[in-house]
Amino acid sequence: MIELKSPAEIEKMRPAGRFVGQILTDLQAIVDVGVNLLDIERHARKMIADRGATSCYWDYAPSFGEGPFRNVICLSVNDAVLHGLPHDYTLRDGDLLSMDLAVEVEGWVADSAVSVNVGEAPESDTRLIRATREALDAGIAAAVPGGRIGDVSAAIGAVAADHGYLVNTEFGGHGIGRTMHEDPSVPNAGRAGRGLPLRPGLVIAIEPWFLAGTDRIRHDADGWTIRSADGSRGAHSEHTVAVTEDGPLVLTDRTGLTATVGA
Repeated sequence: MIELKSPAEIEKMRPAGRFVGQILTDLQAIVDVGVNLLDIERHARKMIADRGATSCYWDYAPSFGEGPFRNVICLSVNDAVLHGLPHDYTLRDGDLLSMDLAVEVEGWVADSAVSVNVGEAPESDTRLIRATREALDAGIAAAVPGGRIGDVSAAIGAVAADHGYLVNTEFGGHGIGRTMHEDPSVPNAGRAGRGLPLRPGLVIAIEPWFLAGTDRIRHDADGWTIRSADGSRGAHSEHTVAVTEDGPLVLTDRTGLTATVGA
């Protein structure tokens, strides 16, 4: 069932969106060569606990994973792009790290993801990350009343095609609000003018993720981590976005936020 949020309910989602944005801002500030993934997990866990918030990932056990998930953030490195389990790995120069988390604050959820370079980055990685961010911006721009879900999907897919990337549609965006995953699904490729009409009050997580060399994926033995089938790198960008009468409202916008920790 698709739940449209009232303007007052969208306002109630703002604290969760801002908090998720702040966590990612802080985590980007500590990502560096020599930092262990478990330290990033611990920092995110402490921020969530200190805020009195709830991780949507802890104890998450969907049909596609081997649950329950016992971390508060997904950390995916290099050819891993989605659902990476934090583990004892120290970041190296040239790594590509994707961070994805969803948090509930006072009954409302926000979900966001960002990919970052570690140390000196190869141009191919910078280009890949840039493409996901451009696709996210394009998808957000299409999230307007009177449009359709297919417009968002088509906008994302067009950016992928412009950059020469294929698109995997097994995992994509989704509705969000009182829980992390709600209807509708928001694929990262589709046909404009098709699908669910976009009405004010619809809140969706838009999350383009691309692989540098393929659209095929494989799963690690841990049952969670998703990697490219050919070993090429992946990147992931995501925001929680409300469709409003005035246009798209990015609830997890990090613009203007500054880190509360040092690198």
